[in-house]
Amino acid sequence: MQSLILISLLVWSFINPTENLALLIGVGLIIAIASATQDITVDALRIEQINENEGKSMAAGAAMAVVGWWTGYKLGGVIALFTAEFFENLGVANYWQATFLILGIVIILMNIALMFVHEPIQTNRQTKQRETDKLIEREFGSRNIITKFLAYIGGTIGGPIISFFKKNGIAIAIGILGFVFLFKIGEAFLGRMSIIFYKEIGFSKGQIAIYSKGLGWITTVVFTLLGGIMAMRAGTIKTMFFAGGLMAITNLLFAILAWTGKSELLFAIAVIADDITAAFATVAFVAFISLLVDRTYTATQYALLASIGTLGRTTLASSSGALVDWLNGDWGTFFVLTTLMVIPSLICLWFMRNKIKIGEK
Repeated sequence: MQSLILISLLVWSFINPTENLALLIGVGLIIAIASATQDITVDALRIEQINENEGKSMAAGAAMAVVGWWTGYKLGGVIALFTAEFFENLGVANYWQATFLILGIVIILMNIALMFVHEPIQTNRQTKQRETDKLIEREFGSRNIITKFLAYIGGTIGGPIISFFKKNGIAIAIGILGFVFLFKIGEAFLGRMSIIFYKEIGFSKGQIAIYSKGLGWITTVVFTLLGGIMAMRAGTIKTMFFAGGLMAITNLLFAILAWTGKSELLFAIAVIADDITAAFATVAFVAFISLLVDRTYTATQYALLASIGTLGRTTLASSSGALVDWLNGDWGTFFVLTTLMVIPSLICLWFMRNKIKIGEK
């Protein structure tokens, strides 16, 4: 996946977006697929290194994984923004294409680090999966290449889904899926439009890099670790309620910034508060879905749950720009609406809080 991302960045460095928009989008899709696949394998690796029903250890593991993710995201953003601004000031016409080449070097360094990572001891996952395949195969009444193939496909796709609903019950399983879908929609709406908002209000690339990426990374790392500690002490579900409340409050800070105009101090406060909220919310969310998965289908179930969360953030949040236009650029009202978007998920979690089957709540 890292190699695919590297090749894609190299291709991007030679693309003129105005002349090759379709190719630009196609390569971006490859990057998105490779990145998502990589995320899932990293999470499956992390989950299988921790014993089942170890809520505290899972919260600690989730915190470390989130620290790693945000480090790449934030520092990658710092490198990209400062490099782009540096090339732009030098008078390089295609300064973003040159930036992608620099990011490619970072990818190469990460590949070197990846060589030192080892998988944990093998589990009995394959044995259990074969048992499921045989059960499905027997339902066909005959054994041949076609039925074996259909049983394999059925076990691969249907096994994780059946296991999830069997473990939680239909009503709670649907409630969990609803919560996962809705939890970070408000944050996603804000995140999609934040850079555009920062630029419109008058902040430079350097200021955005310092506060949103550089300082934000330090804040995120510190409060992700604190969020992990809180999840270990108070429980994952209580931490998610706390994080949801923080999300609602911090989104209002951006509304105040929109209404009062450019203020570097308020900008710093809003960005730092948002990073604190994101840290708490992400570590609680990751720990929560990690505790829900069946080790027989670790990667698949985690991928399904994480993808449903991503689906909510990407499909609904993709209309964030249209919402701002519909509001005639009223950023304050936009951020108030992102605050209200947090509430449905918390209501959903409240009604099923005592019925979810995880190790430690």
